[in-house]
Amino acid sequence: MMRKLLLAGLGLLCSALLASASAQTSLRIGLADDPDLLDPTLARTYVGRIVFASLCDKLVDISPELDKFHDGEPLDAAAVKFSLERHLNLPGSNRKAEISAVTGVDIIDDHTVKLVLSAPFAPLLAQLSDRAGMIVSPKAAQAAGEFSTHPVCAGPYKFTERVAQDRIVLDRFPDYWNKSAIHFDRVVFLPIVDSTVRLANLQSGGLDLIERVAATDVDTVKKDGRLKLAEITGLGYTGITINLDNGPRAKNPLGQDARVRQALELSIDRGALNQVVFNGLFQPGNQWVPPGNSYYVKSLPIPERDVAKAKQLLAAANMPHPSITMTVPTIPETLQAAQVIQSMAAESGFDIKIQATEFASSLDLSVKGDYEAYLIGWSGRTDPDARPSACRITSRSPSAS
Repeated sequence: MMRKLLLAGLGLLCSALLASASAQTSLRIGLADDPDLLDPTLARTYVGRIVFASLCDKLVDISPELDKFHDGEPLDAAAVKFSLERHLNLPGSNRKAEISAVTGVDIIDDHTVKLVLSAPFAPLLAQLSDRAGMIVSPKAAQAAGEFSTHPVCAGPYKFTERVAQDRIVLDRFPDYWNKSAIHFDRVVFLPIVDSTVRLANLQSGGLDLIERVAATDVDTVKKDGRLKLAEITGLGYTGITINLDNGPRAKNPLGQDARVRQALELSIDRGALNQVVFNGLFQPGNQWVPPGNSYYVKSLPIPERDVAKAKQLLAAANMPHPSITMTVPTIPETLQAAQVIQSMAAESGFDIKIQATEFASSLDLSVKGDYEAYLIGWSGRTDPDARPSACRITSRSPSAS
C-alpha cells in the first residue's frame, strides 16, 4: 500500500543538549518519547534507534574482535544468518521490506556469509547500517518469552531493565570489543514527552543530555552557559500520512479523491508553519529528502499556498467542506503544528478534527489502518531507495520513526 504524503515542512533539527562533562559513571538521557519494542526486527520508532545505538552493534560495524553476545553466545556467521532470516520471516517484521532483495544467506565459514540477492540492490549496505543490520542472539531470540522484554545484542551496553513510560536502563558490557572507548558504566534513558519539563530537568542537573529541543527553547538554551546545543538538518521529515487503502477508515475524502489531497496541500503554507511553530529553524520540504540533497527532484518544487485553487478542487470533487480526522501524537510541537494546519485548511473549507494520541499507541493505530490522516515523522535513510514501502509525505521535522 502506498500512502501519499501531502504536508512538508520543517527542516529536521536533531537537537541535543549536553551539560558539562563530569566524573560520573551514569549518563542520564531524556527522550522525547517512550520507544516501542526493543527488538530491532519489530521496532518502528526514532527514539528506539537511540537506545539501539548503545545496545546493538550493526553488521557493517562489526570488527574481527567482536566475538560474542551479551549472554556469552558466539557472534558468528550462523548468528548473522539467523538474524537476517529473522528480519525477513518473523511475523510483523518491519525490516522485511528493507532487505527484501535478500533471497538467501549462505554460510561460507564461521566468520563469513554470502548474501544472495534477487537483483542488484545498491541500498543494501545503507540498510545494514541500520536496524536491519543489527544481529541478535539466536539463543535469546528462541527462548520462551518475548525477546523485546529482555533483548540480547552485541553492543557496548547490555539490557538491565525497562519500566514503561519511566526508564530504560543499560549497563556496560565488560567484554565489548571496543571497551576502551566506553566511558560510562550505565546509561539511563528517561522518556519525558513535555519538552519544557525535559529541558527543566537538564537545567536542574536531573539529566545530562536530551534529544530534541523545542524550537521555542533554543534561544534560552544558547544563553545558558552551562549547556551546549548541537543542531543539524537531517534526513528525516514530518508529514501527513494519508490512509488510501488500509481498512474501512480509508473511505474518507482524503483517501478517496486525489483532488481533495491536492486541495489540502495547497491550503498549507509551509514557510508560515515553520515560522509560527518552529521559529523558522526548520527547512520546508515536499519530498522524502531535503531540498539540498542530491536526490531531491528539482522539477517538483514546493507548491505555493493557493486557497482559491484549493476551493476549486474541492468544488470539482463535490466536497466543498470535507471533514477529516487527523491523528496526532501528544508531542507539544506536533500538536501545535496540527492546530496551525487545522486553521490554514479551514480557510479552504476543510473541517479537520485533531485526535491527540499517545505516540506508541498512534503507531499501533496506523498499522491497523485505524486512522484517516496521521501527522507523523520518519527519521530518513542515507539512500532514498531505502525509504519505507508505505512511503510517507515529506517534511523535515524532529519526530521520526
